[in-house]
Amino acid sequence: MNPDEVAAYALDLPEVSEEEPWGPHRPVYKTGGKIFATLAAATTSQPDRLSMKCEAALALHLYEQHPAVRPGYGYQGPRWHWITVHLDGTVPDEEIAEMISHSWQCVVDGLPRTPRDRLRRLHRDQAHRRP
Repeated sequence: MNPDEVAAYALDLPEVSEEEPWGPHRPVYKTGGKIFATLAAATTSQPDRLSMKCEAALALHLYEQHPAVRPGYGYQGPRWHWITVHLDGTVPDEEIAEMISHSWQCVVDGLPRTPRDRLRRLHRDQAHRRP
């Protein structure tokens, strides 16, 4: 996935907003007012990067499976990790999409009951409408 495809996928999830609180070319994707993914533009030393929330056990598995998936900057606790995926073409698009959805779900799971239930319902309805 390239950054435009990442943005399109993230923005297609229910009630996602895109902001640039840290400046241009650093979009942040939120749901329920909470960040679930960030993009960083390529530099001379690194490709475009996508950071997102991930369950700790899954993060460890992804580190072993893909050299382009690395520990992300941010909170690394017993339950959640932040992972960073270097968008260098080595991680299949389908897996990146699953990681984005997983991150969105991690954030939704931490929301208060009413917005959590509403977002889960919207996501479920959206999944049923897709071919």
